[in-house]
Amino acid sequence: MTATDLGLPGLGGLDGVPTALEPQKAKDYKSDQEVRWCPGCGDYVVLNAVQSFLPTLGLKRENIVFVSGIGCSSRFPYYMNTYGMHSIHGRAPAIATGLAVARPDLSVWVVTGDGDALSIGGNHLIHTLRRNVNLKILLFNNRIYGLTKGQYSPTSEEGKITKSTPLGSLDHPFNPVSLALGAEASFVGRAVDSDRAGLTEVLRQAAEHRGSALVEIYQNCPIFNDGAFDVLKDADEAARRIINVVDGQPITFGNGEYAVVRDGFGLGVAKASEVAASDVVVHDASDLNLAFALSRLSTQDLEHTVTGVFRNVARTTYDDAARAQVEAAKSAKAADLESLLRGKDTWTVV
Repeated sequence: MTATDLGLPGLGGLDGVPTALEPQKAKDYKSDQEVRWCPGCGDYVVLNAVQSFLPTLGLKRENIVFVSGIGCSSRFPYYMNTYGMHSIHGRAPAIATGLAVARPDLSVWVVTGDGDALSIGGNHLIHTLRRNVNLKILLFNNRIYGLTKGQYSPTSEEGKITKSTPLGSLDHPFNPVSLALGAEASFVGRAVDSDRAGLTEVLRQAAEHRGSALVEIYQNCPIFNDGAFDVLKDADEAARRIINVVDGQPITFGNGEYAVVRDGFGLGVAKASEVAASDVVVHDASDLNLAFALSRLSTQDLEHTVTGVFRNVARTTYDDAARAQVEAAKSAKAADLESLLRGKDTWTVV
């Protein structure tokens, strides 16, 4: 449902954001700030992909805003020639929600990390998703706290040796995609930083989605968790591990050698040559149960890793509903402040 559907003024452009008058290029989105991440950091790849992708939306740069929390990835707004805010730890979704509600003419993006989003910011993240606020969340997942020098994070593997877990982590890690789907997010996707084409496609669909869109990005930290996703970047290993899903298409991978099939109430993997074509699962991005089952195929050891768009459904956004409620209250000539203060629900204290 759009703002126009709710009787609110249409603003033109993607999601009602004003369009640019002239074609833009990637360089138009690069700020004058020196990019300062460690050499080899996956953040560089994501930044470049976003700067190259945004011009295709045709939006005015002054109507795009990036809000970040705390962490290495949260330097992102400095490097974008748009509006932006480097906010406080875990609170970027809350600040971005205010922007989305107050300014329907903005395309609002949140940049966060696995620690920022899933630890101190966990509640803000899940409530943003369940409310379906119209904003896009890029969750950089390197399975480590990089900015604070290598402590384990909510996505670190069990047994992970870090500075804060010298004998190995005892925590069971989050699966961010499963978490988002559990909060009934209307759009959930995943990409790997080194897969430029796959990342760009997920970003494109997220940008076109009206509502909360969470994109988990596997991103390498070369200093404190180097090589965490190397098996997904080796051509031979990637072919048998990465399962890229496309809405409406049978789920096969490894150049068609493997297929995803039903396995009881869940999903499993089989040799395509050993199952009937009718047994191969066809992806349906509107099916929440299928999306969740696909998320559970993704294991911490990366034996199987599902990428692409898990879920993409339309439902009323929180900000559209909030603005509609305000308009309805205005038209109904709701009671003024004085009548509210002196109405029936008052008490006298003596």
